[in-house]
Amino acid sequence: MNAAINTGMNLRCLIVDDEPNAVSLLEMFIRQNTSWQLAGKCYDAPEALNFLKSQPVDLIFLDINMPHLTGMEMAALLPPSASIVFTTAYSEYAADSYSFPTIDYLLKPITLKRFYAAMQKIEAHFAKPAATQDPSPTAAAPAEEEYFFIKSGRMLHKVLLKEILYFEGEKEYARLVTPTQRLLIYRRLKDIGEQLSNSFARVHNSYIVNIARLDSIRDNHVFIGAKQIPISEKFREAFMNRIKEKVF
Repeated sequence: MNAAINTGMNLRCLIVDDEPNAVSLLEMFIRQNTSWQLAGKCYDAPEALNFLKSQPVDLIFLDINMPHLTGMEMAALLPPSASIVFTTAYSEYAADSYSFPTIDYLLKPITLKRFYAAMQKIEAHFAKPAATQDPSPTAAAPAEEEYFFIKSGRMLHKVLLKEILYFEGEKEYARLVTPTQRLLIYRRLKDIGEQLSNSFARVHNSYIVNIARLDSIRDNHVFIGAKQIPISEKFREAFMNRIKEKVF
């Protein structure tokens, strides 16, 4: 049996996975090789979200393919302070996962060697604030800008969320538009919308817009620069309720 590596770091962690064998494997790795506290094990996202209401944790091992709510959908409901390690058998979600506060992305079946590598990244992540703390009064560092990588063709393009003007759906894929780029994404608009922050709103079956980049709203249309985008009846009420929060 491998001797446990006791770093003295007492992280509270939660496993969320609908596969009992995957839960058992992660539980064994955690108990035998870390000093972390396993706060709980949940077998679907609704159970986990309910657990977190009364039991806050430092780290969530989160499966992506689950019934009811996927791991990506659950991640979108978590506070920005949540730290996540995604676990999945599918590599194609890797780029999308880093639009959330993701520390690592573990492909199943998870080996002990790969868990050790993740463990080092996790503990480095949580040790960093204490190690870099400066007791002398200085100006606050600027917050890191939110971004994600878009897989378009054979390339991964880094895109800042604040730069996105809108997404336009085209059947089984979508087009992301910024002032300088038009990137084709081989994902449905609905799937993209489920992973975006509250800065974005669906206004039409074919459009998701960045509310912060809107110039005006008139006659059931939104305007972003020279682009005129229709607001459909299906999405109008929810969208206008969001806008009313900013009307003076």
